[in-house]
Amino acid sequence: MNWLLRQLAKIRLLQGDFDYNLVRASMVIIFFFFGYQKWFDYEAKELIPFFTHGPLIFWMPAVFGVKGSTYFLGVSEWVFGALILAGFWNKKLGVLGALGAVASFLCTVTIIPFMPDGWAKSAGGFPAMVGNVAFLMKDVVLLAVSVYLLKQDLIRATLADKTPRAAGSLAFAPFGEQNTLRAERTMK
Repeated sequence: MNWLLRQLAKIRLLQGDFDYNLVRASMVIIFFFFGYQKWFDYEAKELIPFFTHGPLIFWMPAVFGVKGSTYFLGVSEWVFGALILAGFWNKKLGVLGALGAVASFLCTVTIIPFMPDGWAKSAGGFPAMVGNVAFLMKDVVLLAVSVYLLKQDLIRATLADKTPRAAGSLAFAPFGEQNTLRAERTMK
């Protein structure tokens, strides 16, 4: 097992920020496609059960109508994706995109307990998921990814703000950035 671990540690793709950048790029792609499909009638019809059973989004069709609600979601998803994309260069914009993504996936994950016929009665009900509940379960992972991006961008944005002022002491560096600051000073 130790041999395998040493070999994996040598792979360049597993070193540095490749995972962080891969997660960011994946979220940009996901938000592009999610936002794109919101402009079509088939998606508006598919979203009706989600709107009617979502404790955080139930109000949207009453305010915007079903089609307007899907447009609102589509624009929101494109904005979040664009902010996450901008996070490659500007971590503060990445923080905003990740916050939007967290809010978005919190809204969808909270639908899971309220979705009717989401648990297979033939298999004893919960936790045997079917239909829309099974579809929504991907959002649990996407919520976790959004929280990861939020944390990473928040660390990097605050590190960028604090690095010039942190030249004297690491005692007050927030978000566990002491090791990162220490590593940067070692390299200089």
